Amino acid sequence: MKLSTRGRYGARFMLDLAMHYGNGPVLLREVSERQEISIKYLEQLIPSLRAAGLVKSTRGPNGGYHLTKPSSEITLYDVIKTLEGPLAMTECVEDPAFCHRSSTCATHELWAEVSGKIVEVLSSVTLEEIAERQRNSEGAHAMLYHI
Repeated sequence: MKLSTRGRYGARFMLDLAMHYGNGPVLLREVSERQEISIKYLEQLIPSLRAAGLVKSTRGPNGGYHLTKPSSEITLYDVIKTLEGPLAMTECVEDPAFCHRSSTCATHELWAEVSGKIVEVLSSVTLEEIAERQRNSEGAHAMLYHI
């Protein structure tokens, strides 16, 4: 199972907004430059994130995008589920009626367990925590000296 570009870029977009949370709206152009993601691609992600109530935009000279609630209240699962859909390993985990063997299949139980663990991990990490990890990572790099 791989996370699609949509999920990865969406997480980076939301991380960028979390890094600037409380500083007012963020221009899409600035996010695009910092994250090295095209504006057109970011524009494709925003409707889903807006519909899920995760981001909103402000128009005008001081406009841009911002989180709808504190970054401590948005999990990585919220973002990934919004952009990727259900995180089930197989179709039968999402919908047991998909396969008539679901109720007696040992692998179905395993796929359900793995899917549950993925959701558990992603649900345990907030955007605020990821932003803090990013700040720590940037701080560590800033302390390196090159001669």
